[in-house]
Amino acid sequence: MSKEKILSIALTIAVFVFAVYFGYNNYQEKKQLKKNNTELSEKIEQLNQSIAKNNQIIAQREQEKAQDAMSIKQLQEQMKDALKNNQCANDFMPSNISDWMRSGKN
Repeated sequence: MSKEKILSIALTIAVFVFAVYFGYNNYQEKKQLKKNNTELSEKIEQLNQSIAKNNQIIAQREQEKAQDAMSIKQLQEQMKDALKNNQCANDFMPSNISDWMRSGKN
């Protein structure tokens, strides 16, 4: 066998070995990427579910807040109506006395 033929065979074997090595590495990386992709997809789905749940809670809290505001307004109107014909409620009271009464320190 000539030296050139031996070199050609050795080069062919080396190329084959590198091709198998890189092919196997590529296969392993692709397998790992699929696994990572699946895990990330699951995490994204969990986050989307959490976001939807939190949005429902926020919407419920906003609705409750609006209802509370309406209740407060109704109560204020009722109190205003109840006091409009009350002579005592319409009398002037000095601010220091009203402040003292509001503080509740008797």
